[in-house]
Amino acid sequence: MGNVIGDMLPQAIGVAISPVPIIAVILMLFSKRARSNGLAFLAGWVLALAVVGTVVLLLAGAGKISAGGTPSTISYLIKLLLGLLFWFLAYRNWQKRPKAGEEPEMPKWMAAIDSFTAGRALGISALLAGVNPKNLGLTLAAALTIGQAGLGGGQSAVALLVFVLIASASVAAPVLYYLIAGESAAETLDGWKAWLLANNTTVMFVLFLVLGAKLVGNGLGGLIG
Repeated sequence: MGNVIGDMLPQAIGVAISPVPIIAVILMLFSKRARSNGLAFLAGWVLALAVVGTVVLLLAGAGKISAGGTPSTISYLIKLLLGLLFWFLAYRNWQKRPKAGEEPEMPKWMAAIDSFTAGRALGISALLAGVNPKNLGLTLAAALTIGQAGLGGGQSAVALLVFVLIASASVAAPVLYYLIAGESAAETLDGWKAWLLANNTTVMFVLFLVLGAKLVGNGLGGLIG
């Protein structure tokens, strides 16, 4: 199981490096319902990753992507296609990068965060974790890695749990920091938010490029080998 966790670690870190959700949860921690909305956002993130990962594992088992621990051709093909998708997303992010002196554009829904209820915070978080193309693709790739290893049900569940915990660390960090430090966390969180706003496009471009290369390499290596 250790090898499986090592193989899916880049995907987990890739999900964790999600500037927009981190900015969103920090903004929620500055809102009127900071505690309830922050916790709801974290819960939605964890639940969405767990649900998507579990569904993919069940489908992978039904589709027999692994026979005796040997990955099937379809699993490698999916990884190759995901890698190509990430390269396309890297290109799109580079094309949309702000010009010199231009303010980075963020999603319009962020302007309404101060009026969010806990239910809406949970829903937005679940969408960002489970439906966003990057996170959906990485969770799919991680679940395929677990499924194709031929592990038992208990070991697969533990591997998925490790993935979810690592992938949720960046969203959990601001929430836990706020719960521990309270209002004194505001200055630090504001600094994190400012850096992420300024570097969002660059971070995502590099991330898509690197993860795309890994998945394309894995997919091609499996298909050719």
